[in-house]
Amino acid sequence: MQKILPALALQAQVATVLIAAGSSDEEASAVAANLVFANLSGHDSHGVGMLPRYVDAVLEGGLIPNNSLRVLLDTGSLLTLDGQRGYGQVVGQLAMALGMERAKTHGSCIMTLANSHHLGRIGHFAEMAVAQGLVSMHFVNVLSRPVVAPFGGADGRYGTNPCCIGIPLAGREPFILDFATSRVAQGKMRVAHNEGQQVAPGMLIDEFGRATTNPGVVVVPQSNGLFGALMAFGEHKGYGMAVACELLGGALTGSGTAHKPADPAIRAVINGMLTILIDPAKLGTQASFEQEALAFADWLKAAPAAPGTDAVLIAGDPERAKRLQRQDSGIEVDKETWREIVAAGRKVGVSLPE
Repeated sequence: MQKILPALALQAQVATVLIAAGSSDEEASAVAANLVFANLSGHDSHGVGMLPRYVDAVLEGGLIPNNSLRVLLDTGSLLTLDGQRGYGQVVGQLAMALGMERAKTHGSCIMTLANSHHLGRIGHFAEMAVAQGLVSMHFVNVLSRPVVAPFGGADGRYGTNPCCIGIPLAGREPFILDFATSRVAQGKMRVAHNEGQQVAPGMLIDEFGRATTNPGVVVVPQSNGLFGALMAFGEHKGYGMAVACELLGGALTGSGTAHKPADPAIRAVINGMLTILIDPAKLGTQASFEQEALAFADWLKAAPAAPGTDAVLIAGDPERAKRLQRQDSGIEVDKETWREIVAAGRKVGVSLPE
């Protein structure tokens, strides 16, 4: 059975737990709002179901409440930043604010962010940029238990390493491409496991390297204590993109790369992110950019719908539609995820309704 909660009520409950775990009211509000907005956008993998892991990470010391952004280098169009293991939803927004200011001034900004705790849905940062008329590109690595198998490999060697691109479309809803380089996000497997569902073939291998549809192989240790792994999307192509995200988001930023087995008991998730921001207004191509971008978007959407589909969409459309639906109907939280959230609250002295 699922629990259905209005967004604001759910946000308030999450914030209460975060405050009890040591966050200031302001930080707790920002993190809770970000998590709930992920749920509203249809990405439950990056929503309130992350709260139990955040609480565990705080208690073990891998996530440090109220830690802010540290600027290591600022040359104007180049920023080197350290998140100091603070909440990624907070340090990520602070980093984007700095980067967008520099891009507006200089026309572009290359920004590295190292040692941030879980940044959440990367599309949120692209949405911040396009709202300012900026193009943004984000390459992210994930330091946690390695959960994705390299192409041709039989166990996990790296994280879900997301890539995100945001492009404003003048007068229209923007293009927001945000995807894990695995065939599916790890958090979606957690949701499926908690709901007792199997997943489509081709997404997973078990702890022996065999194909499976059981999401539990990447969520809980199997009988031999080992985990299975997610597969890269697009075979060698997605694998190559994941490696690029690891090298750019991890090595180039100074955040570090995955190159050794991780302790599955450690709950912290550390992200490194390379962000490139461009102001089209400074390039001298603003008018043609807007004209050609809209013409292409119109050309795509004018295509006849394929059998079984309603219309051609562009990246960002599904999230916007889901927000409208869930704002009205509420956010569904499965029974097991809510049990985990209630248990996380108890760890910091908060009693949430069963």
